[in-house]
Amino acid sequence: MPMLQEQEYVDRLVAEYQGRPGSLLTILERVQERASGKYLSAEVLEYIAAKMNLPLSQVHSVVTFYALFNLEPQGENTICVCRGTACHTRGSRALLERLKLELGVVDHSEEADAADKLSITTPDRKFTIRTVACFGQCALAPVVEINHQIFGHVNERALRTEIDELSKGK
Repeated sequence: MPMLQEQEYVDRLVAEYQGRPGSLLTILERVQERASGKYLSAEVLEYIAAKMNLPLSQVHSVVTFYALFNLEPQGENTICVCRGTACHTRGSRALLERLKLELGVVDHSEEADAADKLSITTPDRKFTIRTVACFGQCALAPVVEINHQIFGHVNERALRTEIDELSKGK
């Protein structure tokens, strides 16, 4: 969406929510949901900070603290692999490595083994692969979330089937 439309949208949200508890989170979430690429650009963050009369550092701190916010464009489909203890012991690392291999992405970060740090988008922006520290669904380990739907007891074959369906556009 062009910056002018984003500004008008932010203006409406600030008018509606400013002064309410959690207003910054609500505004950031709504703006991200509506944004092309489902992310918050630096320009949008600066505009939100100015409109809410907040230091940009405060807005940036909130965005970087909560895993639901994105600072880079996301893929059409999001695949999130749990890296918690139960999932790890039941093979989530192998699922993650297989997923990266299947989708042809390379993790260049120094913290590739960090439980909650990975976020990689395929060059064609079809998929974003993320990790979380824990979904809290340990009895279903290993757990994978695909486009906000939880899948439990996932193995490589089941994951491949889901990826194939998404690739076909289903």
